[in-house]
Amino acid sequence: MKIKIYGNNPETQTLLEKVNFAIDELGLQDFITSEITTDENLKTELSISKEPALVIEEESIDFKDMIFEWIIPEIDELKSMFVSIVWGWDWSWEWCWSWSCGTWCSC
Repeated sequence: MKIKIYGNNPETQTLLEKVNFAIDELGLQDFITSEITTDENLKTELSISKEPALVIEEESIDFKDMIFEWIIPEIDELKSMFVSIVWGWDWSWEWCWSWSCGTWCSC
């Protein structure tokens, strides 16, 4: 999965830093990459009107969508979103982050 941050202002860099922090905290570096872009085709395709904009792209299923525009979400909100996308469960649950209990279940 790719996270593209569209924009060219200080907030764009701040959002990228928060995204990277959330990815690192969750150990998803092997699953999610992130970058800043100013690709005008992307801007037009997704009707981006304000910066920064967070775009999720998954090439394997031909999916691309703008998730946030003109806001910088909190790290917990980003982590919740990544967990929901990658693992498909609700972040509000208390989940094991290892195989210590034998499954990826609530402990």
